Amino acid sequence: MAELIVVGDRVLVRPQTGEEKTDTGLVLPASVSGQEDVKNGRVVKTGPGYLTQNPEYSETESWKESTTPVRYLPLQAQPGDHAFFLPSEAFDLRYDDTHYMIVPHSAILALVRDDGGELQEEPSDTTIDELEDLWDEDDE
Repeated sequence: MAELIVVGDRVLVRPQTGEEKTDTGLVLPASVSGQEDVKNGRVVKTGPGYLTQNPEYSETESWKESTTPVRYLPLQAQPGDHAFFLPSEAFDLRYDDTHYMIVPHSAILALVRDDGGELQEEPSDTTIDELEDLWDEDDE
């Protein structure tokens, strides 16, 4: 079967029903998941993000390497997250005999993300050479 591609700032969610316990230990009673105001489910796939202009793109500078005129700002939701969202803004979808909901990222109220129980550090893009240059500047 063909691949399902989520576009823009939308998130593909598999809705949950009944009481459930998340990987992080959060118990979601059936009363919460059955409310009409807020639904919850597991994020399966996300779109590329919010469409923005690419500041590096220029039609007047033909000598520059060709770049696309648009960029995407990534979404906070990631596959595997547990999302609480407004069902009034979501769309039901049945694909490959499975029920999904397509939710605009702006309709997601909260995310629960299992980080494996340990703090994960953001990778730094600063190199050792740049740090040494900073130390050399302080000595002068």
